[in-house]
Amino acid sequence: MKTRIIVGVVVLIGVLGVGTYASRAGDVAGRRQWTIVNFADPVQVKDQIIMGPVLIIHDDEKMSRGEACTTFYRFEPGKGPKEELISFHCAPRAKAVVAQTTLNIVDTPSGCKRLVEYQIGGDAEAHGIPLK
Repeated sequence: MKTRIIVGVVVLIGVLGVGTYASRAGDVAGRRQWTIVNFADPVQVKDQIIMGPVLIIHDDEKMSRGEACTTFYRFEPGKGPKEELISFHCAPRAKAVVAQTTLNIVDTPSGCKRLVEYQIGGDAEAHGIPLK
């Protein structure tokens, strides 16, 4: 009888310990989000003109350190990400969660459209793009 109680307590402590570790792993590992978008027309992002399929990655850990947290990569369907196009520190803003990635694109006097903000589907934060 004592053996069953001891084994039960050890199992319970083990399960609680694993649960505690797993719940903190997300905080330690940081959060990285990504999305793939296709710019059918040329779009200005900061000082770069981008067109075609692009992989956008946002890294919360880099953002918390004040580093460039958003990176755009040229994306080749079937092969994956290619060269880095641009990287910058975004301006986060709380918003309602969206189901799909949304892009806020505005017209400019030069005629080229400019991406001013993006929000990755499932996230409650939009990411503003600096002018320079």
